[in-house]
Amino acid sequence: MKGESSMTKESRPVFGFIGTGNMGGALARAVRRRTPGEQMLLSNRTREKAEALAGELGCTAVGDNLAVASAADFIFLGVKPQGMGELLAELSPALRARQDRFVLVNIAAGLDPEDIQAMAGGRYPVIQLKPNTPAAIGEGMSLYLSSPEVTKEEEALFLDGLAASGRLAPLPEKLMDVGGVLAGCGPAFVDLFIEALADGGVACGLPRAQAVELAAQMVAGSARLVLDSGKHPGQLKDEVCSPGGVTIQGVRRLEAGGFRGTVMEAVIAAFEKNQSMAQK
Repeated sequence: MKGESSMTKESRPVFGFIGTGNMGGALARAVRRRTPGEQMLLSNRTREKAEALAGELGCTAVGDNLAVASAADFIFLGVKPQGMGELLAELSPALRARQDRFVLVNIAAGLDPEDIQAMAGGRYPVIQLKPNTPAAIGEGMSLYLSSPEVTKEEEALFLDGLAASGRLAPLPEKLMDVGGVLAGCGPAFVDLFIEALADGGVACGLPRAQAVELAAQMVAGSARLVLDSGKHPGQLKDEVCSPGGVTIQGVRRLEAGGFRGTVMEAVIAAFEKNQSMAQK
């Protein structure tokens, strides 16, 4: 790749987002917490969508993807896996023409850094990022893997820019898919659980809004307790289940319904789907 790295904390790298859907938008919101609006560029197939997010964040929506590819230091590729080849073919001339360094950030499932490099037509630096939607409010769990072409300085700047998204953890390539499924698909499973808890509360007489608030805050607090206490979730569950008490009867019914096995199967099903996409 041509050029010396010009990315330093003093120069403030430019973060560019191609695709401002749910995940791209969540990451843009996270980056904006630590990055001035003038250092961010947004583009989307539907320009009005990029303009709406740019107005919310106080940054710039540009007319096309090539503008992001030509100017951003970190180029977030927020398109679906099946659209990545077409996007990178579009961006390839702009990437080849650059004399400075840049990093491609892939958030699409089923594609590793080598896939991105092959589609882009060059051994460009690539960071594979597996984020989740809670990153938008600073409570994300994101996994990342840097290709050998990414310098330590570039990786540090990338992590600094995303620091307000929540937790970030490196993961070896062989574990990225399953880690990304657990962290990335998990919010949908948890949302379903919260909805079901609230439905139960409504069935027993709670107003809907209050039932949702109680369920959501309970889940948030329980998750924080796992992280902050360092205790195994099973131990924390046992601490709530008094002998002959109320909670253990609910646990008994969940077990009778195959709750844990069903959750495990949901993770495995999502992982297998991710693997099948990678093989196409």
